[in-house]
Order: sequence, then structure tokens, then C-alpha cells
Amino acid sequence: MNTILTAIAFLILAPVIGVLVTGVDRIITARMQGRVGPPVLQPFLDIAKLFEKERVGVWQAPAVLIFLHLAFMVVTGLIFFGGGDLLLAIFALTLSEVFLVLAAYSTRSPYAHVGAGRELIQLIAVEPVIILTAVGFYKVTGSFAASDIMNFSGLPIILLPGIFISVVCILTFKLRKSPFDLSTSHHAHQELVKGVMTEFSGSTLGMVEIAHLYEIVILLGLVYLFFVGNPILGVLAIIIVYFLEMLADNSTSRVKWLPALRGAWIITLILGGGNIIALSLL
Repeated sequence: MNTILTAIAFLILAPVIGVLVTGVDRIITARMQGRVGPPVLQPFLDIAKLFEKERVGVWQAPAVLIFLHLAFMVVTGLIFFGGGDLLLAIFALTLSEVFLVLAAYSTRSPYAHVGAGRELIQLIAVEPVIILTAVGFYKVTGSFAASDIMNFSGLPIILLPGIFISVVCILTFKLRKSPFDLSTSHHAHQELVKGVMTEFSGSTLGMVEIAHLYEIVILLGLVYLFFVGNPILGVLAIIIVYFLEMLADNSTSRVKWLPALRGAWIITLILGGGNIIALSLL
């Protein structure tokens, strides 16, 4: 019953939390850049405005695929916070990203195609880390079920330091922060040509933004799993990790896709793979 309530709470509260996190992100980013910044609820106002605008598009396919992108992102969260299989949640998350890529490819826009290709590269870069994370939690808790991991009495971070660092690194990809915001960017000079989202407008773009709000909460929930034995420490870790992501976003320039892919795989092999091997030898 508790897992069902948690899943329902995710469905309702995740967009609210996502808006607050994104709003605070924008304010702190503005302060780092010497600006005042927008109000904390500006992400909500932006999404509401998108649903008031007309959706412009020649093909109906992108809107359908983006709806599936949002739907599977929600399914991922329901599985994760509902205590379901962690591997199943990862597969649902991957499928959600694939629908986003297909939506960009279906627009027949060269800019969107470039963004879709880079989105695929990012997906290839981060997927091994996420899978190794699930394997690491299995090694520590003996189960792939999120409910069993959440009920673990210890601190998984003690046995999974390498995987935790790997997750923090790939969060830069997933949160679309510099230097790995290859497929899209929220910076002003790319607002008109925005990679994978170039041809989306109106409610279609609004669904993309809502899906990203859900994704933020899922990713922060993954960080929390490393500290399930101490909720206060878990919340503190989420705050510190997200601040580090904002710091990286505002202090680094964008890299090309090949160094990003190579760097992610090196981190996966050395830190993630090394951590799994160490656990196997214990």
C-alpha cells in the first residue's frame, strides 16, 4: 500500500517539484552570471503559455511520439517510486528517450535531425552507467526491486562509491547541462535553433517540458537510493549533487560528441566497472 501511495504522490507531485527545482536552478544560474533571473515559478508559466499556443507542424507523427515520450517517462517514475523492478524502470526510461529521438527524426528538419543524432549519442553514452548502477544495487541488496533497495538499512554509497561518481557524471548528460548539452540547450543563443526540439511548438513542446520535469525527479530519486539508510543525508546529497551540476553548467563550454562519448565510457569502465569487480571479489 505504501508503494502505491508513493507512486500516486510521484504522479501528482513530481511536476511541482520539477518546477521548483528548475526555477531555483534558473535563479542560481542567473546569480552566477550576474543577472537577477526569473521568478521561481517561471517554468510553470512557460509551460502554461505553451499549451495556450497553436501547435504548428506539417506531420501529426511528432505529436504522437512526444505523447509516448511523456507517457513512458511517467511509467518509469511509477515503476521506480512504486517499488518495481529497477531494470524495468531503466528500460522504460530508455524507450521514452527513443520516442523523443523518433519524434525529432519524423519532422524532416535538418536541425532536428542533428539534435536527434546527438541525443542518440548521449543515450549510448549514459546507458551503460545506468545499467551498471542497477547491477551495483543488486550486488549490495540482493534484489533489483526498488522497494527492497529503499528498505535497505545501510548506506549503499559505502560499497558503491565508483558507481555513485559515475552517476553524478552522467547526470550532466541527462539534465542537459554543459559541457554535455549536445542535443539541446537552454542558453539564449540557442533558443531559436534548439537541436532535437527545434520543430516542436505549442502543446507538443509543452509535453517535452513536462516529461523533463518528471525526469528530473526520477534522476534525483536515483541519487537518493545511494543514501536510503539516512534520509537527511540523502536529501543533502541531492542538493549538493544538483548544485555541482549547476556549477559545471556555468563554468564549462560545450564539448564535441566524440570526447563526450569517450569520456562517459572511460568513466563507466574505470569507476563503474571497477566498482562491480571489487564487489564481486569481496
